Amino acid sequence: MTLSFFIYKLLFVLVVFVMTLVVAMYSTYGERKVAAFLQDRVGPDRAGPFGILQPLADGAKMFMKEEMIPSVSNKVLFIIAPGISMMTAFLTGVIIPWGKSLNINGVEYPLQVTDLNISILYLFGVLSIGVYGIMIGGWASNNKFSLLGAIRASSQMISYEVAMGIAVIALIMTTGTLSLSEIAAQQEGWHWNVLYQPLGCLIFIICAFAETNRAPFDLPECETELVGGYHTEYSSMKLGFFLFAEYINMFISSAVISTFYFGGYNVPFLADVVHDQNTLTILGFLFLFAKIIFGIFFFMWVRWTIPRFRYDQLMNLGWKKLIPLSILNLVLTGAWMMRHEIMKLF
Repeated sequence: MTLSFFIYKLLFVLVVFVMTLVVAMYSTYGERKVAAFLQDRVGPDRAGPFGILQPLADGAKMFMKEEMIPSVSNKVLFIIAPGISMMTAFLTGVIIPWGKSLNINGVEYPLQVTDLNISILYLFGVLSIGVYGIMIGGWASNNKFSLLGAIRASSQMISYEVAMGIAVIALIMTTGTLSLSEIAAQQEGWHWNVLYQPLGCLIFIICAFAETNRAPFDLPECETELVGGYHTEYSSMKLGFFLFAEYINMFISSAVISTFYFGGYNVPFLADVVHDQNTLTILGFLFLFAKIIFGIFFFMWVRWTIPRFRYDQLMNLGWKKLIPLSILNLVLTGAWMMRHEIMKLF
């Protein structure tokens, strides 16, 4: 690895980090504007033109709030928990292929922090760690409402990871790889995986809602039953970390869904019109970003449209509906791939 390439990687990590922060920050603004539009309201419009400085005002408010740690809590774990949620949210972004490679002076610079050949395993490994932040936060608070929220979160995330994992196995069977960059590269033109795995795509999107604790799956922080759920006892930027991690997870989930099923940075017929590699790479990144923004909007749209599930309905959907459907999708995928061998038997 040359020094220039190493410096490029460091700069690209910084760019992805800042981009994730900015998108998550303005997702809070977007959430309020989308909610206002759907409810026939104006939304934030005081801080700056059209309220675009509202996220900065919210951040300043969080920093200036009084820091409170319950005297009966486990202080070390209480402090560590929000950091775990933020860390796992950021770690998933390093495997996303944001575009093809840039060619600068004959040197290829990929728009991906790291191209692991086991990217999907890495993704699920980090996702499984993410539940610890919520669980530790709820348990360390020494508050029964917080503990109930943490238990709900852990059981919900574990339950829906099963269906999500089986849906991804069907995708791996179709693509033949665990690498996100290869999955994205295979979807050039109209070869988007959603056309080959429509049921798997639907299951994955539903499970993504549950994994990010977004409505109608926001049972862990159900305010009508659990005050504030697992972060009831948190204040100031510790609370901000938990809330911010949710929006980062929403951003990364939209990026993963776009890469898995909706072509990633590929746009149909774009390569026939644009022949310059760098221009094609930049346009591909912009189209991927547009897909991600639409994904975030879809998360918000669903939140302000569909009422929250009861907890028994949530678990029934996960175990009695999605897991059987994901197994059916797996069997159908295998049968389609082996159709020629199966036909020979008859």
